[in-house]
Amino acid sequence: MTAAVVAAYEHPYTRHAGPGTTTEQVLTAAFHGVLREAALQPDDVDGLGVASFTLAPDHAIDLAWRLGLRLRWLMEDPHGGASGLNLLQHAVRAVEAGDARTVVLVAGDHLDRAAFRALVANYNRATAETLTPLGLAGPNALFAMLTQRHMRATGLTEKDYAQVPISQRWWAGRNPGAVYRAPLGLDEYLAAPVVAPPLRRYDCVPVVTGADAVVVTAAGRGARAEVRAFGASHNHDGQQGDGLHTGHHLIAGRLWADAGLEPADVGLACVYDDYPVMALAQLQDLGLAPDPGRLLHERLAVDHWPLNPSGGQLSAGQAGAAAGLHGLVEAVRQLLGRAGERQVPARHALVTGYGMVLHRYGACANATILEGKR
Repeated sequence: MTAAVVAAYEHPYTRHAGPGTTTEQVLTAAFHGVLREAALQPDDVDGLGVASFTLAPDHAIDLAWRLGLRLRWLMEDPHGGASGLNLLQHAVRAVEAGDARTVVLVAGDHLDRAAFRALVANYNRATAETLTPLGLAGPNALFAMLTQRHMRATGLTEKDYAQVPISQRWWAGRNPGAVYRAPLGLDEYLAAPVVAPPLRRYDCVPVVTGADAVVVTAAGRGARAEVRAFGASHNHDGQQGDGLHTGHHLIAGRLWADAGLEPADVGLACVYDDYPVMALAQLQDLGLAPDPGRLLHERLAVDHWPLNPSGGQLSAGQAGAAAGLHGLVEAVRQLLGRAGERQVPARHALVTGYGMVLHRYGACANATILEGKR
């Protein structure tokens, strides 16, 4: 049996959600929203995968109970930007093995200022014991230092990195769900406040409340996105490397071989973009940016090559653990022909996951190549 993603949904992202909003509410809304997209009922669902930083003290089983679900397959993944694709890998295997017929994967968070401060201060033991006492309130300073290192290694400048948020903002203007849609120019980018040199405001994701969901089920004759290849690497260098290479460089060769494709064959890429430098690092590791300068100033700035056509997290927003599903949701919408004004004529899409900063940079990396069939 072949499994496929047949529907995708994003519960609207909100920059500053009201005090009555809860994580359970946004996850529930995304769950029912994706079922509407798939023309399914809750009784059709026998598998559930959940990713959330703020659902605690509840877990996946608590959410299943509150949704009224009786399941044969249940999974919870805590690994942030890598969680969405982790869940996808296991859901596809479960459907193909007959452990479940229809699986909903849902991820999201309600992050007000207090919740976000608590999350970044106690992200893991290394953060709480080593970084927070130094006054590092979140990952901005860490990735500022990594960006400086990347600049020295590549010769890129701040004006070069600016092309990532500027390009993605162009796409965000075509996405009614993005929290930042106004055009962004180089002058405005450079005039923005510096957060941690060389990072400016538009290099850092806006924190939002929201949730994303997809449906994985047996592939039928309808529109669907099938997984052509999948790869993952976790703790690839024990945090002893320079951070310029992600775990993607270890899986790239096998990923393209399994898909039977070359990097030039993909029509769009949805890469995890918590910072511009990390979008570039992943594209380089996966063979899509052998010449970063040309990618930035020709393919993105001139040709509007679809890198994160949702606007990515840098313009659409980062809803906590939903960030691990955001790129997958956009890729599936594109491959199913449901992306509206930003639709691109792509048959194949690359989606990546990245994240879980241990004490220097992300330790989890994964990627999948999807093929759209209609």
